Amino acid sequence: MLFIIMFPVTEIDGGKVIVLFPKVETLNKRQIMDELDINGIRVFREIVESGSFTAAADRLGMAAPMVSKHIARLERKLGARLLNRSSRSMSLTEAGKDFFAQGRQALDILDAAVASVAQASGPPRGELKISAPVWCANSGFARLLADFRQDYPAVRLDLHLDNHMVDLVADGFDLALRATDEPSAALIARRLCKVEFHLVATPAYLHELKTDQKTDLKADRDVEQSSIAVILPNYVQSERFRLPLQTVDPPLKLDAIMKCSDTTLSYHCVLAGMGAAFLPAWLVDDDLASGRLQLVAGNEPGFAGNLYAVYASRRQMPPKLRCFIDFLIDRLGD
Repeated sequence: MLFIIMFPVTEIDGGKVIVLFPKVETLNKRQIMDELDINGIRVFREIVESGSFTAAADRLGMAAPMVSKHIARLERKLGARLLNRSSRSMSLTEAGKDFFAQGRQALDILDAAVASVAQASGPPRGELKISAPVWCANSGFARLLADFRQDYPAVRLDLHLDNHMVDLVADGFDLALRATDEPSAALIARRLCKVEFHLVATPAYLHELKTDQKTDLKADRDVEQSSIAVILPNYVQSERFRLPLQTVDPPLKLDAIMKCSDTTLSYHCVLAGMGAAFLPAWLVDDDLASGRLQLVAGNEPGFAGNLYAVYASRRQMPPKLRCFIDFLIDRLGD
């Protein structure tokens, strides 16, 4: 409840001056807010900031009498005088000072909210926070991002590369790119394309591996124990991980020499001759074409996963998110 004390007035009765103290009126705040005119508050702000009714009328592009009507209506709704005014001067009352300070702040917040909604429904713009696998750090994906920025220069990208699944809502992400065959049922998932993973190693390492196998055969050793050193992601349980269907006899067994959470580091360890790793085609296609890396014989098919664009809700999707997903589907869709 809001209590407003009306200003005292005087009456003359038989030559005596009688001071009539104001009544305390209890007003319902919701009723006042329902009846207040936002335009009246804007007019009041312009009057105070410009210093006069005339200047405010010029700023607002309205007639001076209309400015006066807005203020009179506002004061009537509030039940308080906001301005002391005469033909030569104008000043704020105590109530006017308080209302101006808080009313101006309220208008600024309202204007910011309106601007935010207008931006959300206008052309794509603003910051887009994206989570993606570490293996997106490659030249092909970089070219894709550059092309997107060329098409949508008002959208700024905040890209976080991590092989672990983030909480989109709690961590404030607009979108996540995830390679999986089982996207979360709690999120919206749009399939983008298939991503193939190949078991690759350097030619030098594969030559050494083949030489060791021949040595085992000549020595009449148990060739079923032939193994290949592999680098696996941290989230893979090495004791349960199995190679895809192999076409080589005898089949290779895994020797998980290292686990790593960074696909880029695994890639460089393979290049350094540490062993083999299942790496995404996006990351190794150029190396396979140049001969810098080779597919491990008998494991050429590798395995494939689906890449999804995952986001929290399709309701009132901001243009910056919609255009990025559409762009990915257009460029990556198979």
